[in-house]
Parts: sequence; C-alpha cells; structure tokens
Amino acid sequence: MESCTLCPRLCQVDRTSTFGFCQASSKPEVATICLHKGEEPPICGEKGICNVFFAHCNLQCIFCQNHQISSLEQQTEIRFNNVDEIVEGIIDVLQVSENIVGFVTASHYANHIPAIMEGLHSRGYYPTTVYNTGGYDSVETLQMLAPYIDIYLPDLKYINSDLAMRYSHAADYPQVALAAIREMYNQKGSSLPTDERDLAYRGIIIRHLVLPGLVANSMEVLDAIADISTNLHVALMAQYYPPKEGLPDELSRTLTAEEYEQVVDHFYGIGLHRGWVQELNAEANYRPDFSVSQAFEH
Repeated sequence: MESCTLCPRLCQVDRTSTFGFCQASSKPEVATICLHKGEEPPICGEKGICNVFFAHCNLQCIFCQNHQISSLEQQTEIRFNNVDEIVEGIIDVLQVSENIVGFVTASHYANHIPAIMEGLHSRGYYPTTVYNTGGYDSVETLQMLAPYIDIYLPDLKYINSDLAMRYSHAADYPQVALAAIREMYNQKGSSLPTDERDLAYRGIIIRHLVLPGLVANSMEVLDAIADISTNLHVALMAQYYPPKEGLPDELSRTLTAEEYEQVVDHFYGIGLHRGWVQELNAEANYRPDFSVSQAFEH
C-alpha cells in the first residue's frame, strides 16, 4: 500500500512505514472475532452473527461505544493480524453462529476483505457478508467491495457539518456518507429479501443513533434517508450512553423519553415504514468489553 486512499480522508501515506489519520498499519488488525446476538434480527437470527471487529477507525467519534478498540488514545490488543488467522477465527465462530459474517468498522482495511472472502471460499465456507460501517466510505472503495458484500449496514450519523466536525473530526461526513449510501442503494436497492429462516441475504439497513439534545439532527437524517427511498430499512437506535468522562455536556447523559418519541414520531410521519425501533432503555444491553475475547454478554 504505497499511498492509502481507502477512505475519504485520502491520507496518501505508505502504511507499511507510517500512519495516516486512523493510525492503522498495512496489516489487517482485528481486535476480536466473536458471536454477537444484538444485531438486527435479519442479520442475527437465533444463533447470532460472527462479527469481525477491526481495530482503529477513520472517524474517531468522541462518543464511540467501541472506544476500547477504536480510539487513538488507547493501545488496542490485536488478536489477529493476518488474513489466514482472520479466516480461521471466522471459521471457529461460524460453527456456533448463523452463516453470516459481519466486518465491523472495516473502512480502513477494506482492501483485505477480498482476500479474507477468498480464503473462506477456498476452505468451503460461503457465509452471507455484512459490511458494518460508520458511513465514512468512498464510493470507489464500495465499488471494489461490491462482489464481496451482500448486506450493507451503514450509519448515518449527521446531516449537520458542524456536528460532524465536533464529534467525528469530519466536516464533510454528511455529503460523504450520503454519497456512500446512494452507492449502496445503487448496488442493492431498497429490498431486504430473506430466506425460509427470515435471515437476510442481500440489501441495506441504515442505522441512526439518536444523540441526547440533538433531536433536530435526527429528524434531518431521517428526512435525508426518505429522500433516497421511503422503502429503505432503518434501525433507529436509542442505545446511547456516555462511554467515558470528559464529554461535552450534551453527550454526558442518556436520551429522554420525550426526545426519542419525537424522533420515532417523525420516522413514521415522513413515510418511513421498514425497520426497527429500539426500546428506550436499550443502552444497558449494548455495552461491549473488548478486554475479553467474547466482547458481548449473551
């Protein structure tokens, strides 16, 4: 990798010898590969999804629930750092999960996904693949991934550039994420077909985490999704909790019932009708601990 242009930051560094914004090396660094039963029902099923949690991140959101493995401020334990190890780790978890693999926060390692998938195929495994991303992806990278990804699972965090800069160090996030979602939509359409066990095998699910004090931003996000298609599946999440100390005042609390109800009412009011709405107290169920190999309790 002589000049990294995998994500929209276009750092253009040689990751074999130096680091760009995400601080990732040229190797595919994975913090853990584990069973996760907390994803949306069509990609989780009864057994759970095999999630591959990549280290580092190209956004550095100050409220990230996965900050143990994504933050530049912490030393992340790397449990897998080459394609063969990752493939074998996936195979181990596939034995106890649904036949679905999620690549979580993989934007800065997207170039390794083809080799991982080819490694799985060469060993006789053909899982459904989920690209679980913060939404800060380049169209070119998504086009490269098209043959390998069955389901896109992007966030759409903000429409306001000031918020995107303040919380994720990316003022261009709104236009970049919307362009990425439009590319995903061009590839997959708005349907989410499922098999006889109600497991999805193609499509898009757009996630939006409602942040405290930012109801207007959430409504604008939903408006932007509806502008693409009101038939898109949306996971509206209420699981926000302050993951660390020192956050801005508005992010130092959880959501109120009134805030979430306003966003949910807007979701239905603008014609969105496919997806999932979390319970307000969901934050207690989605707190990972990446200091152990099985990061989520089940």
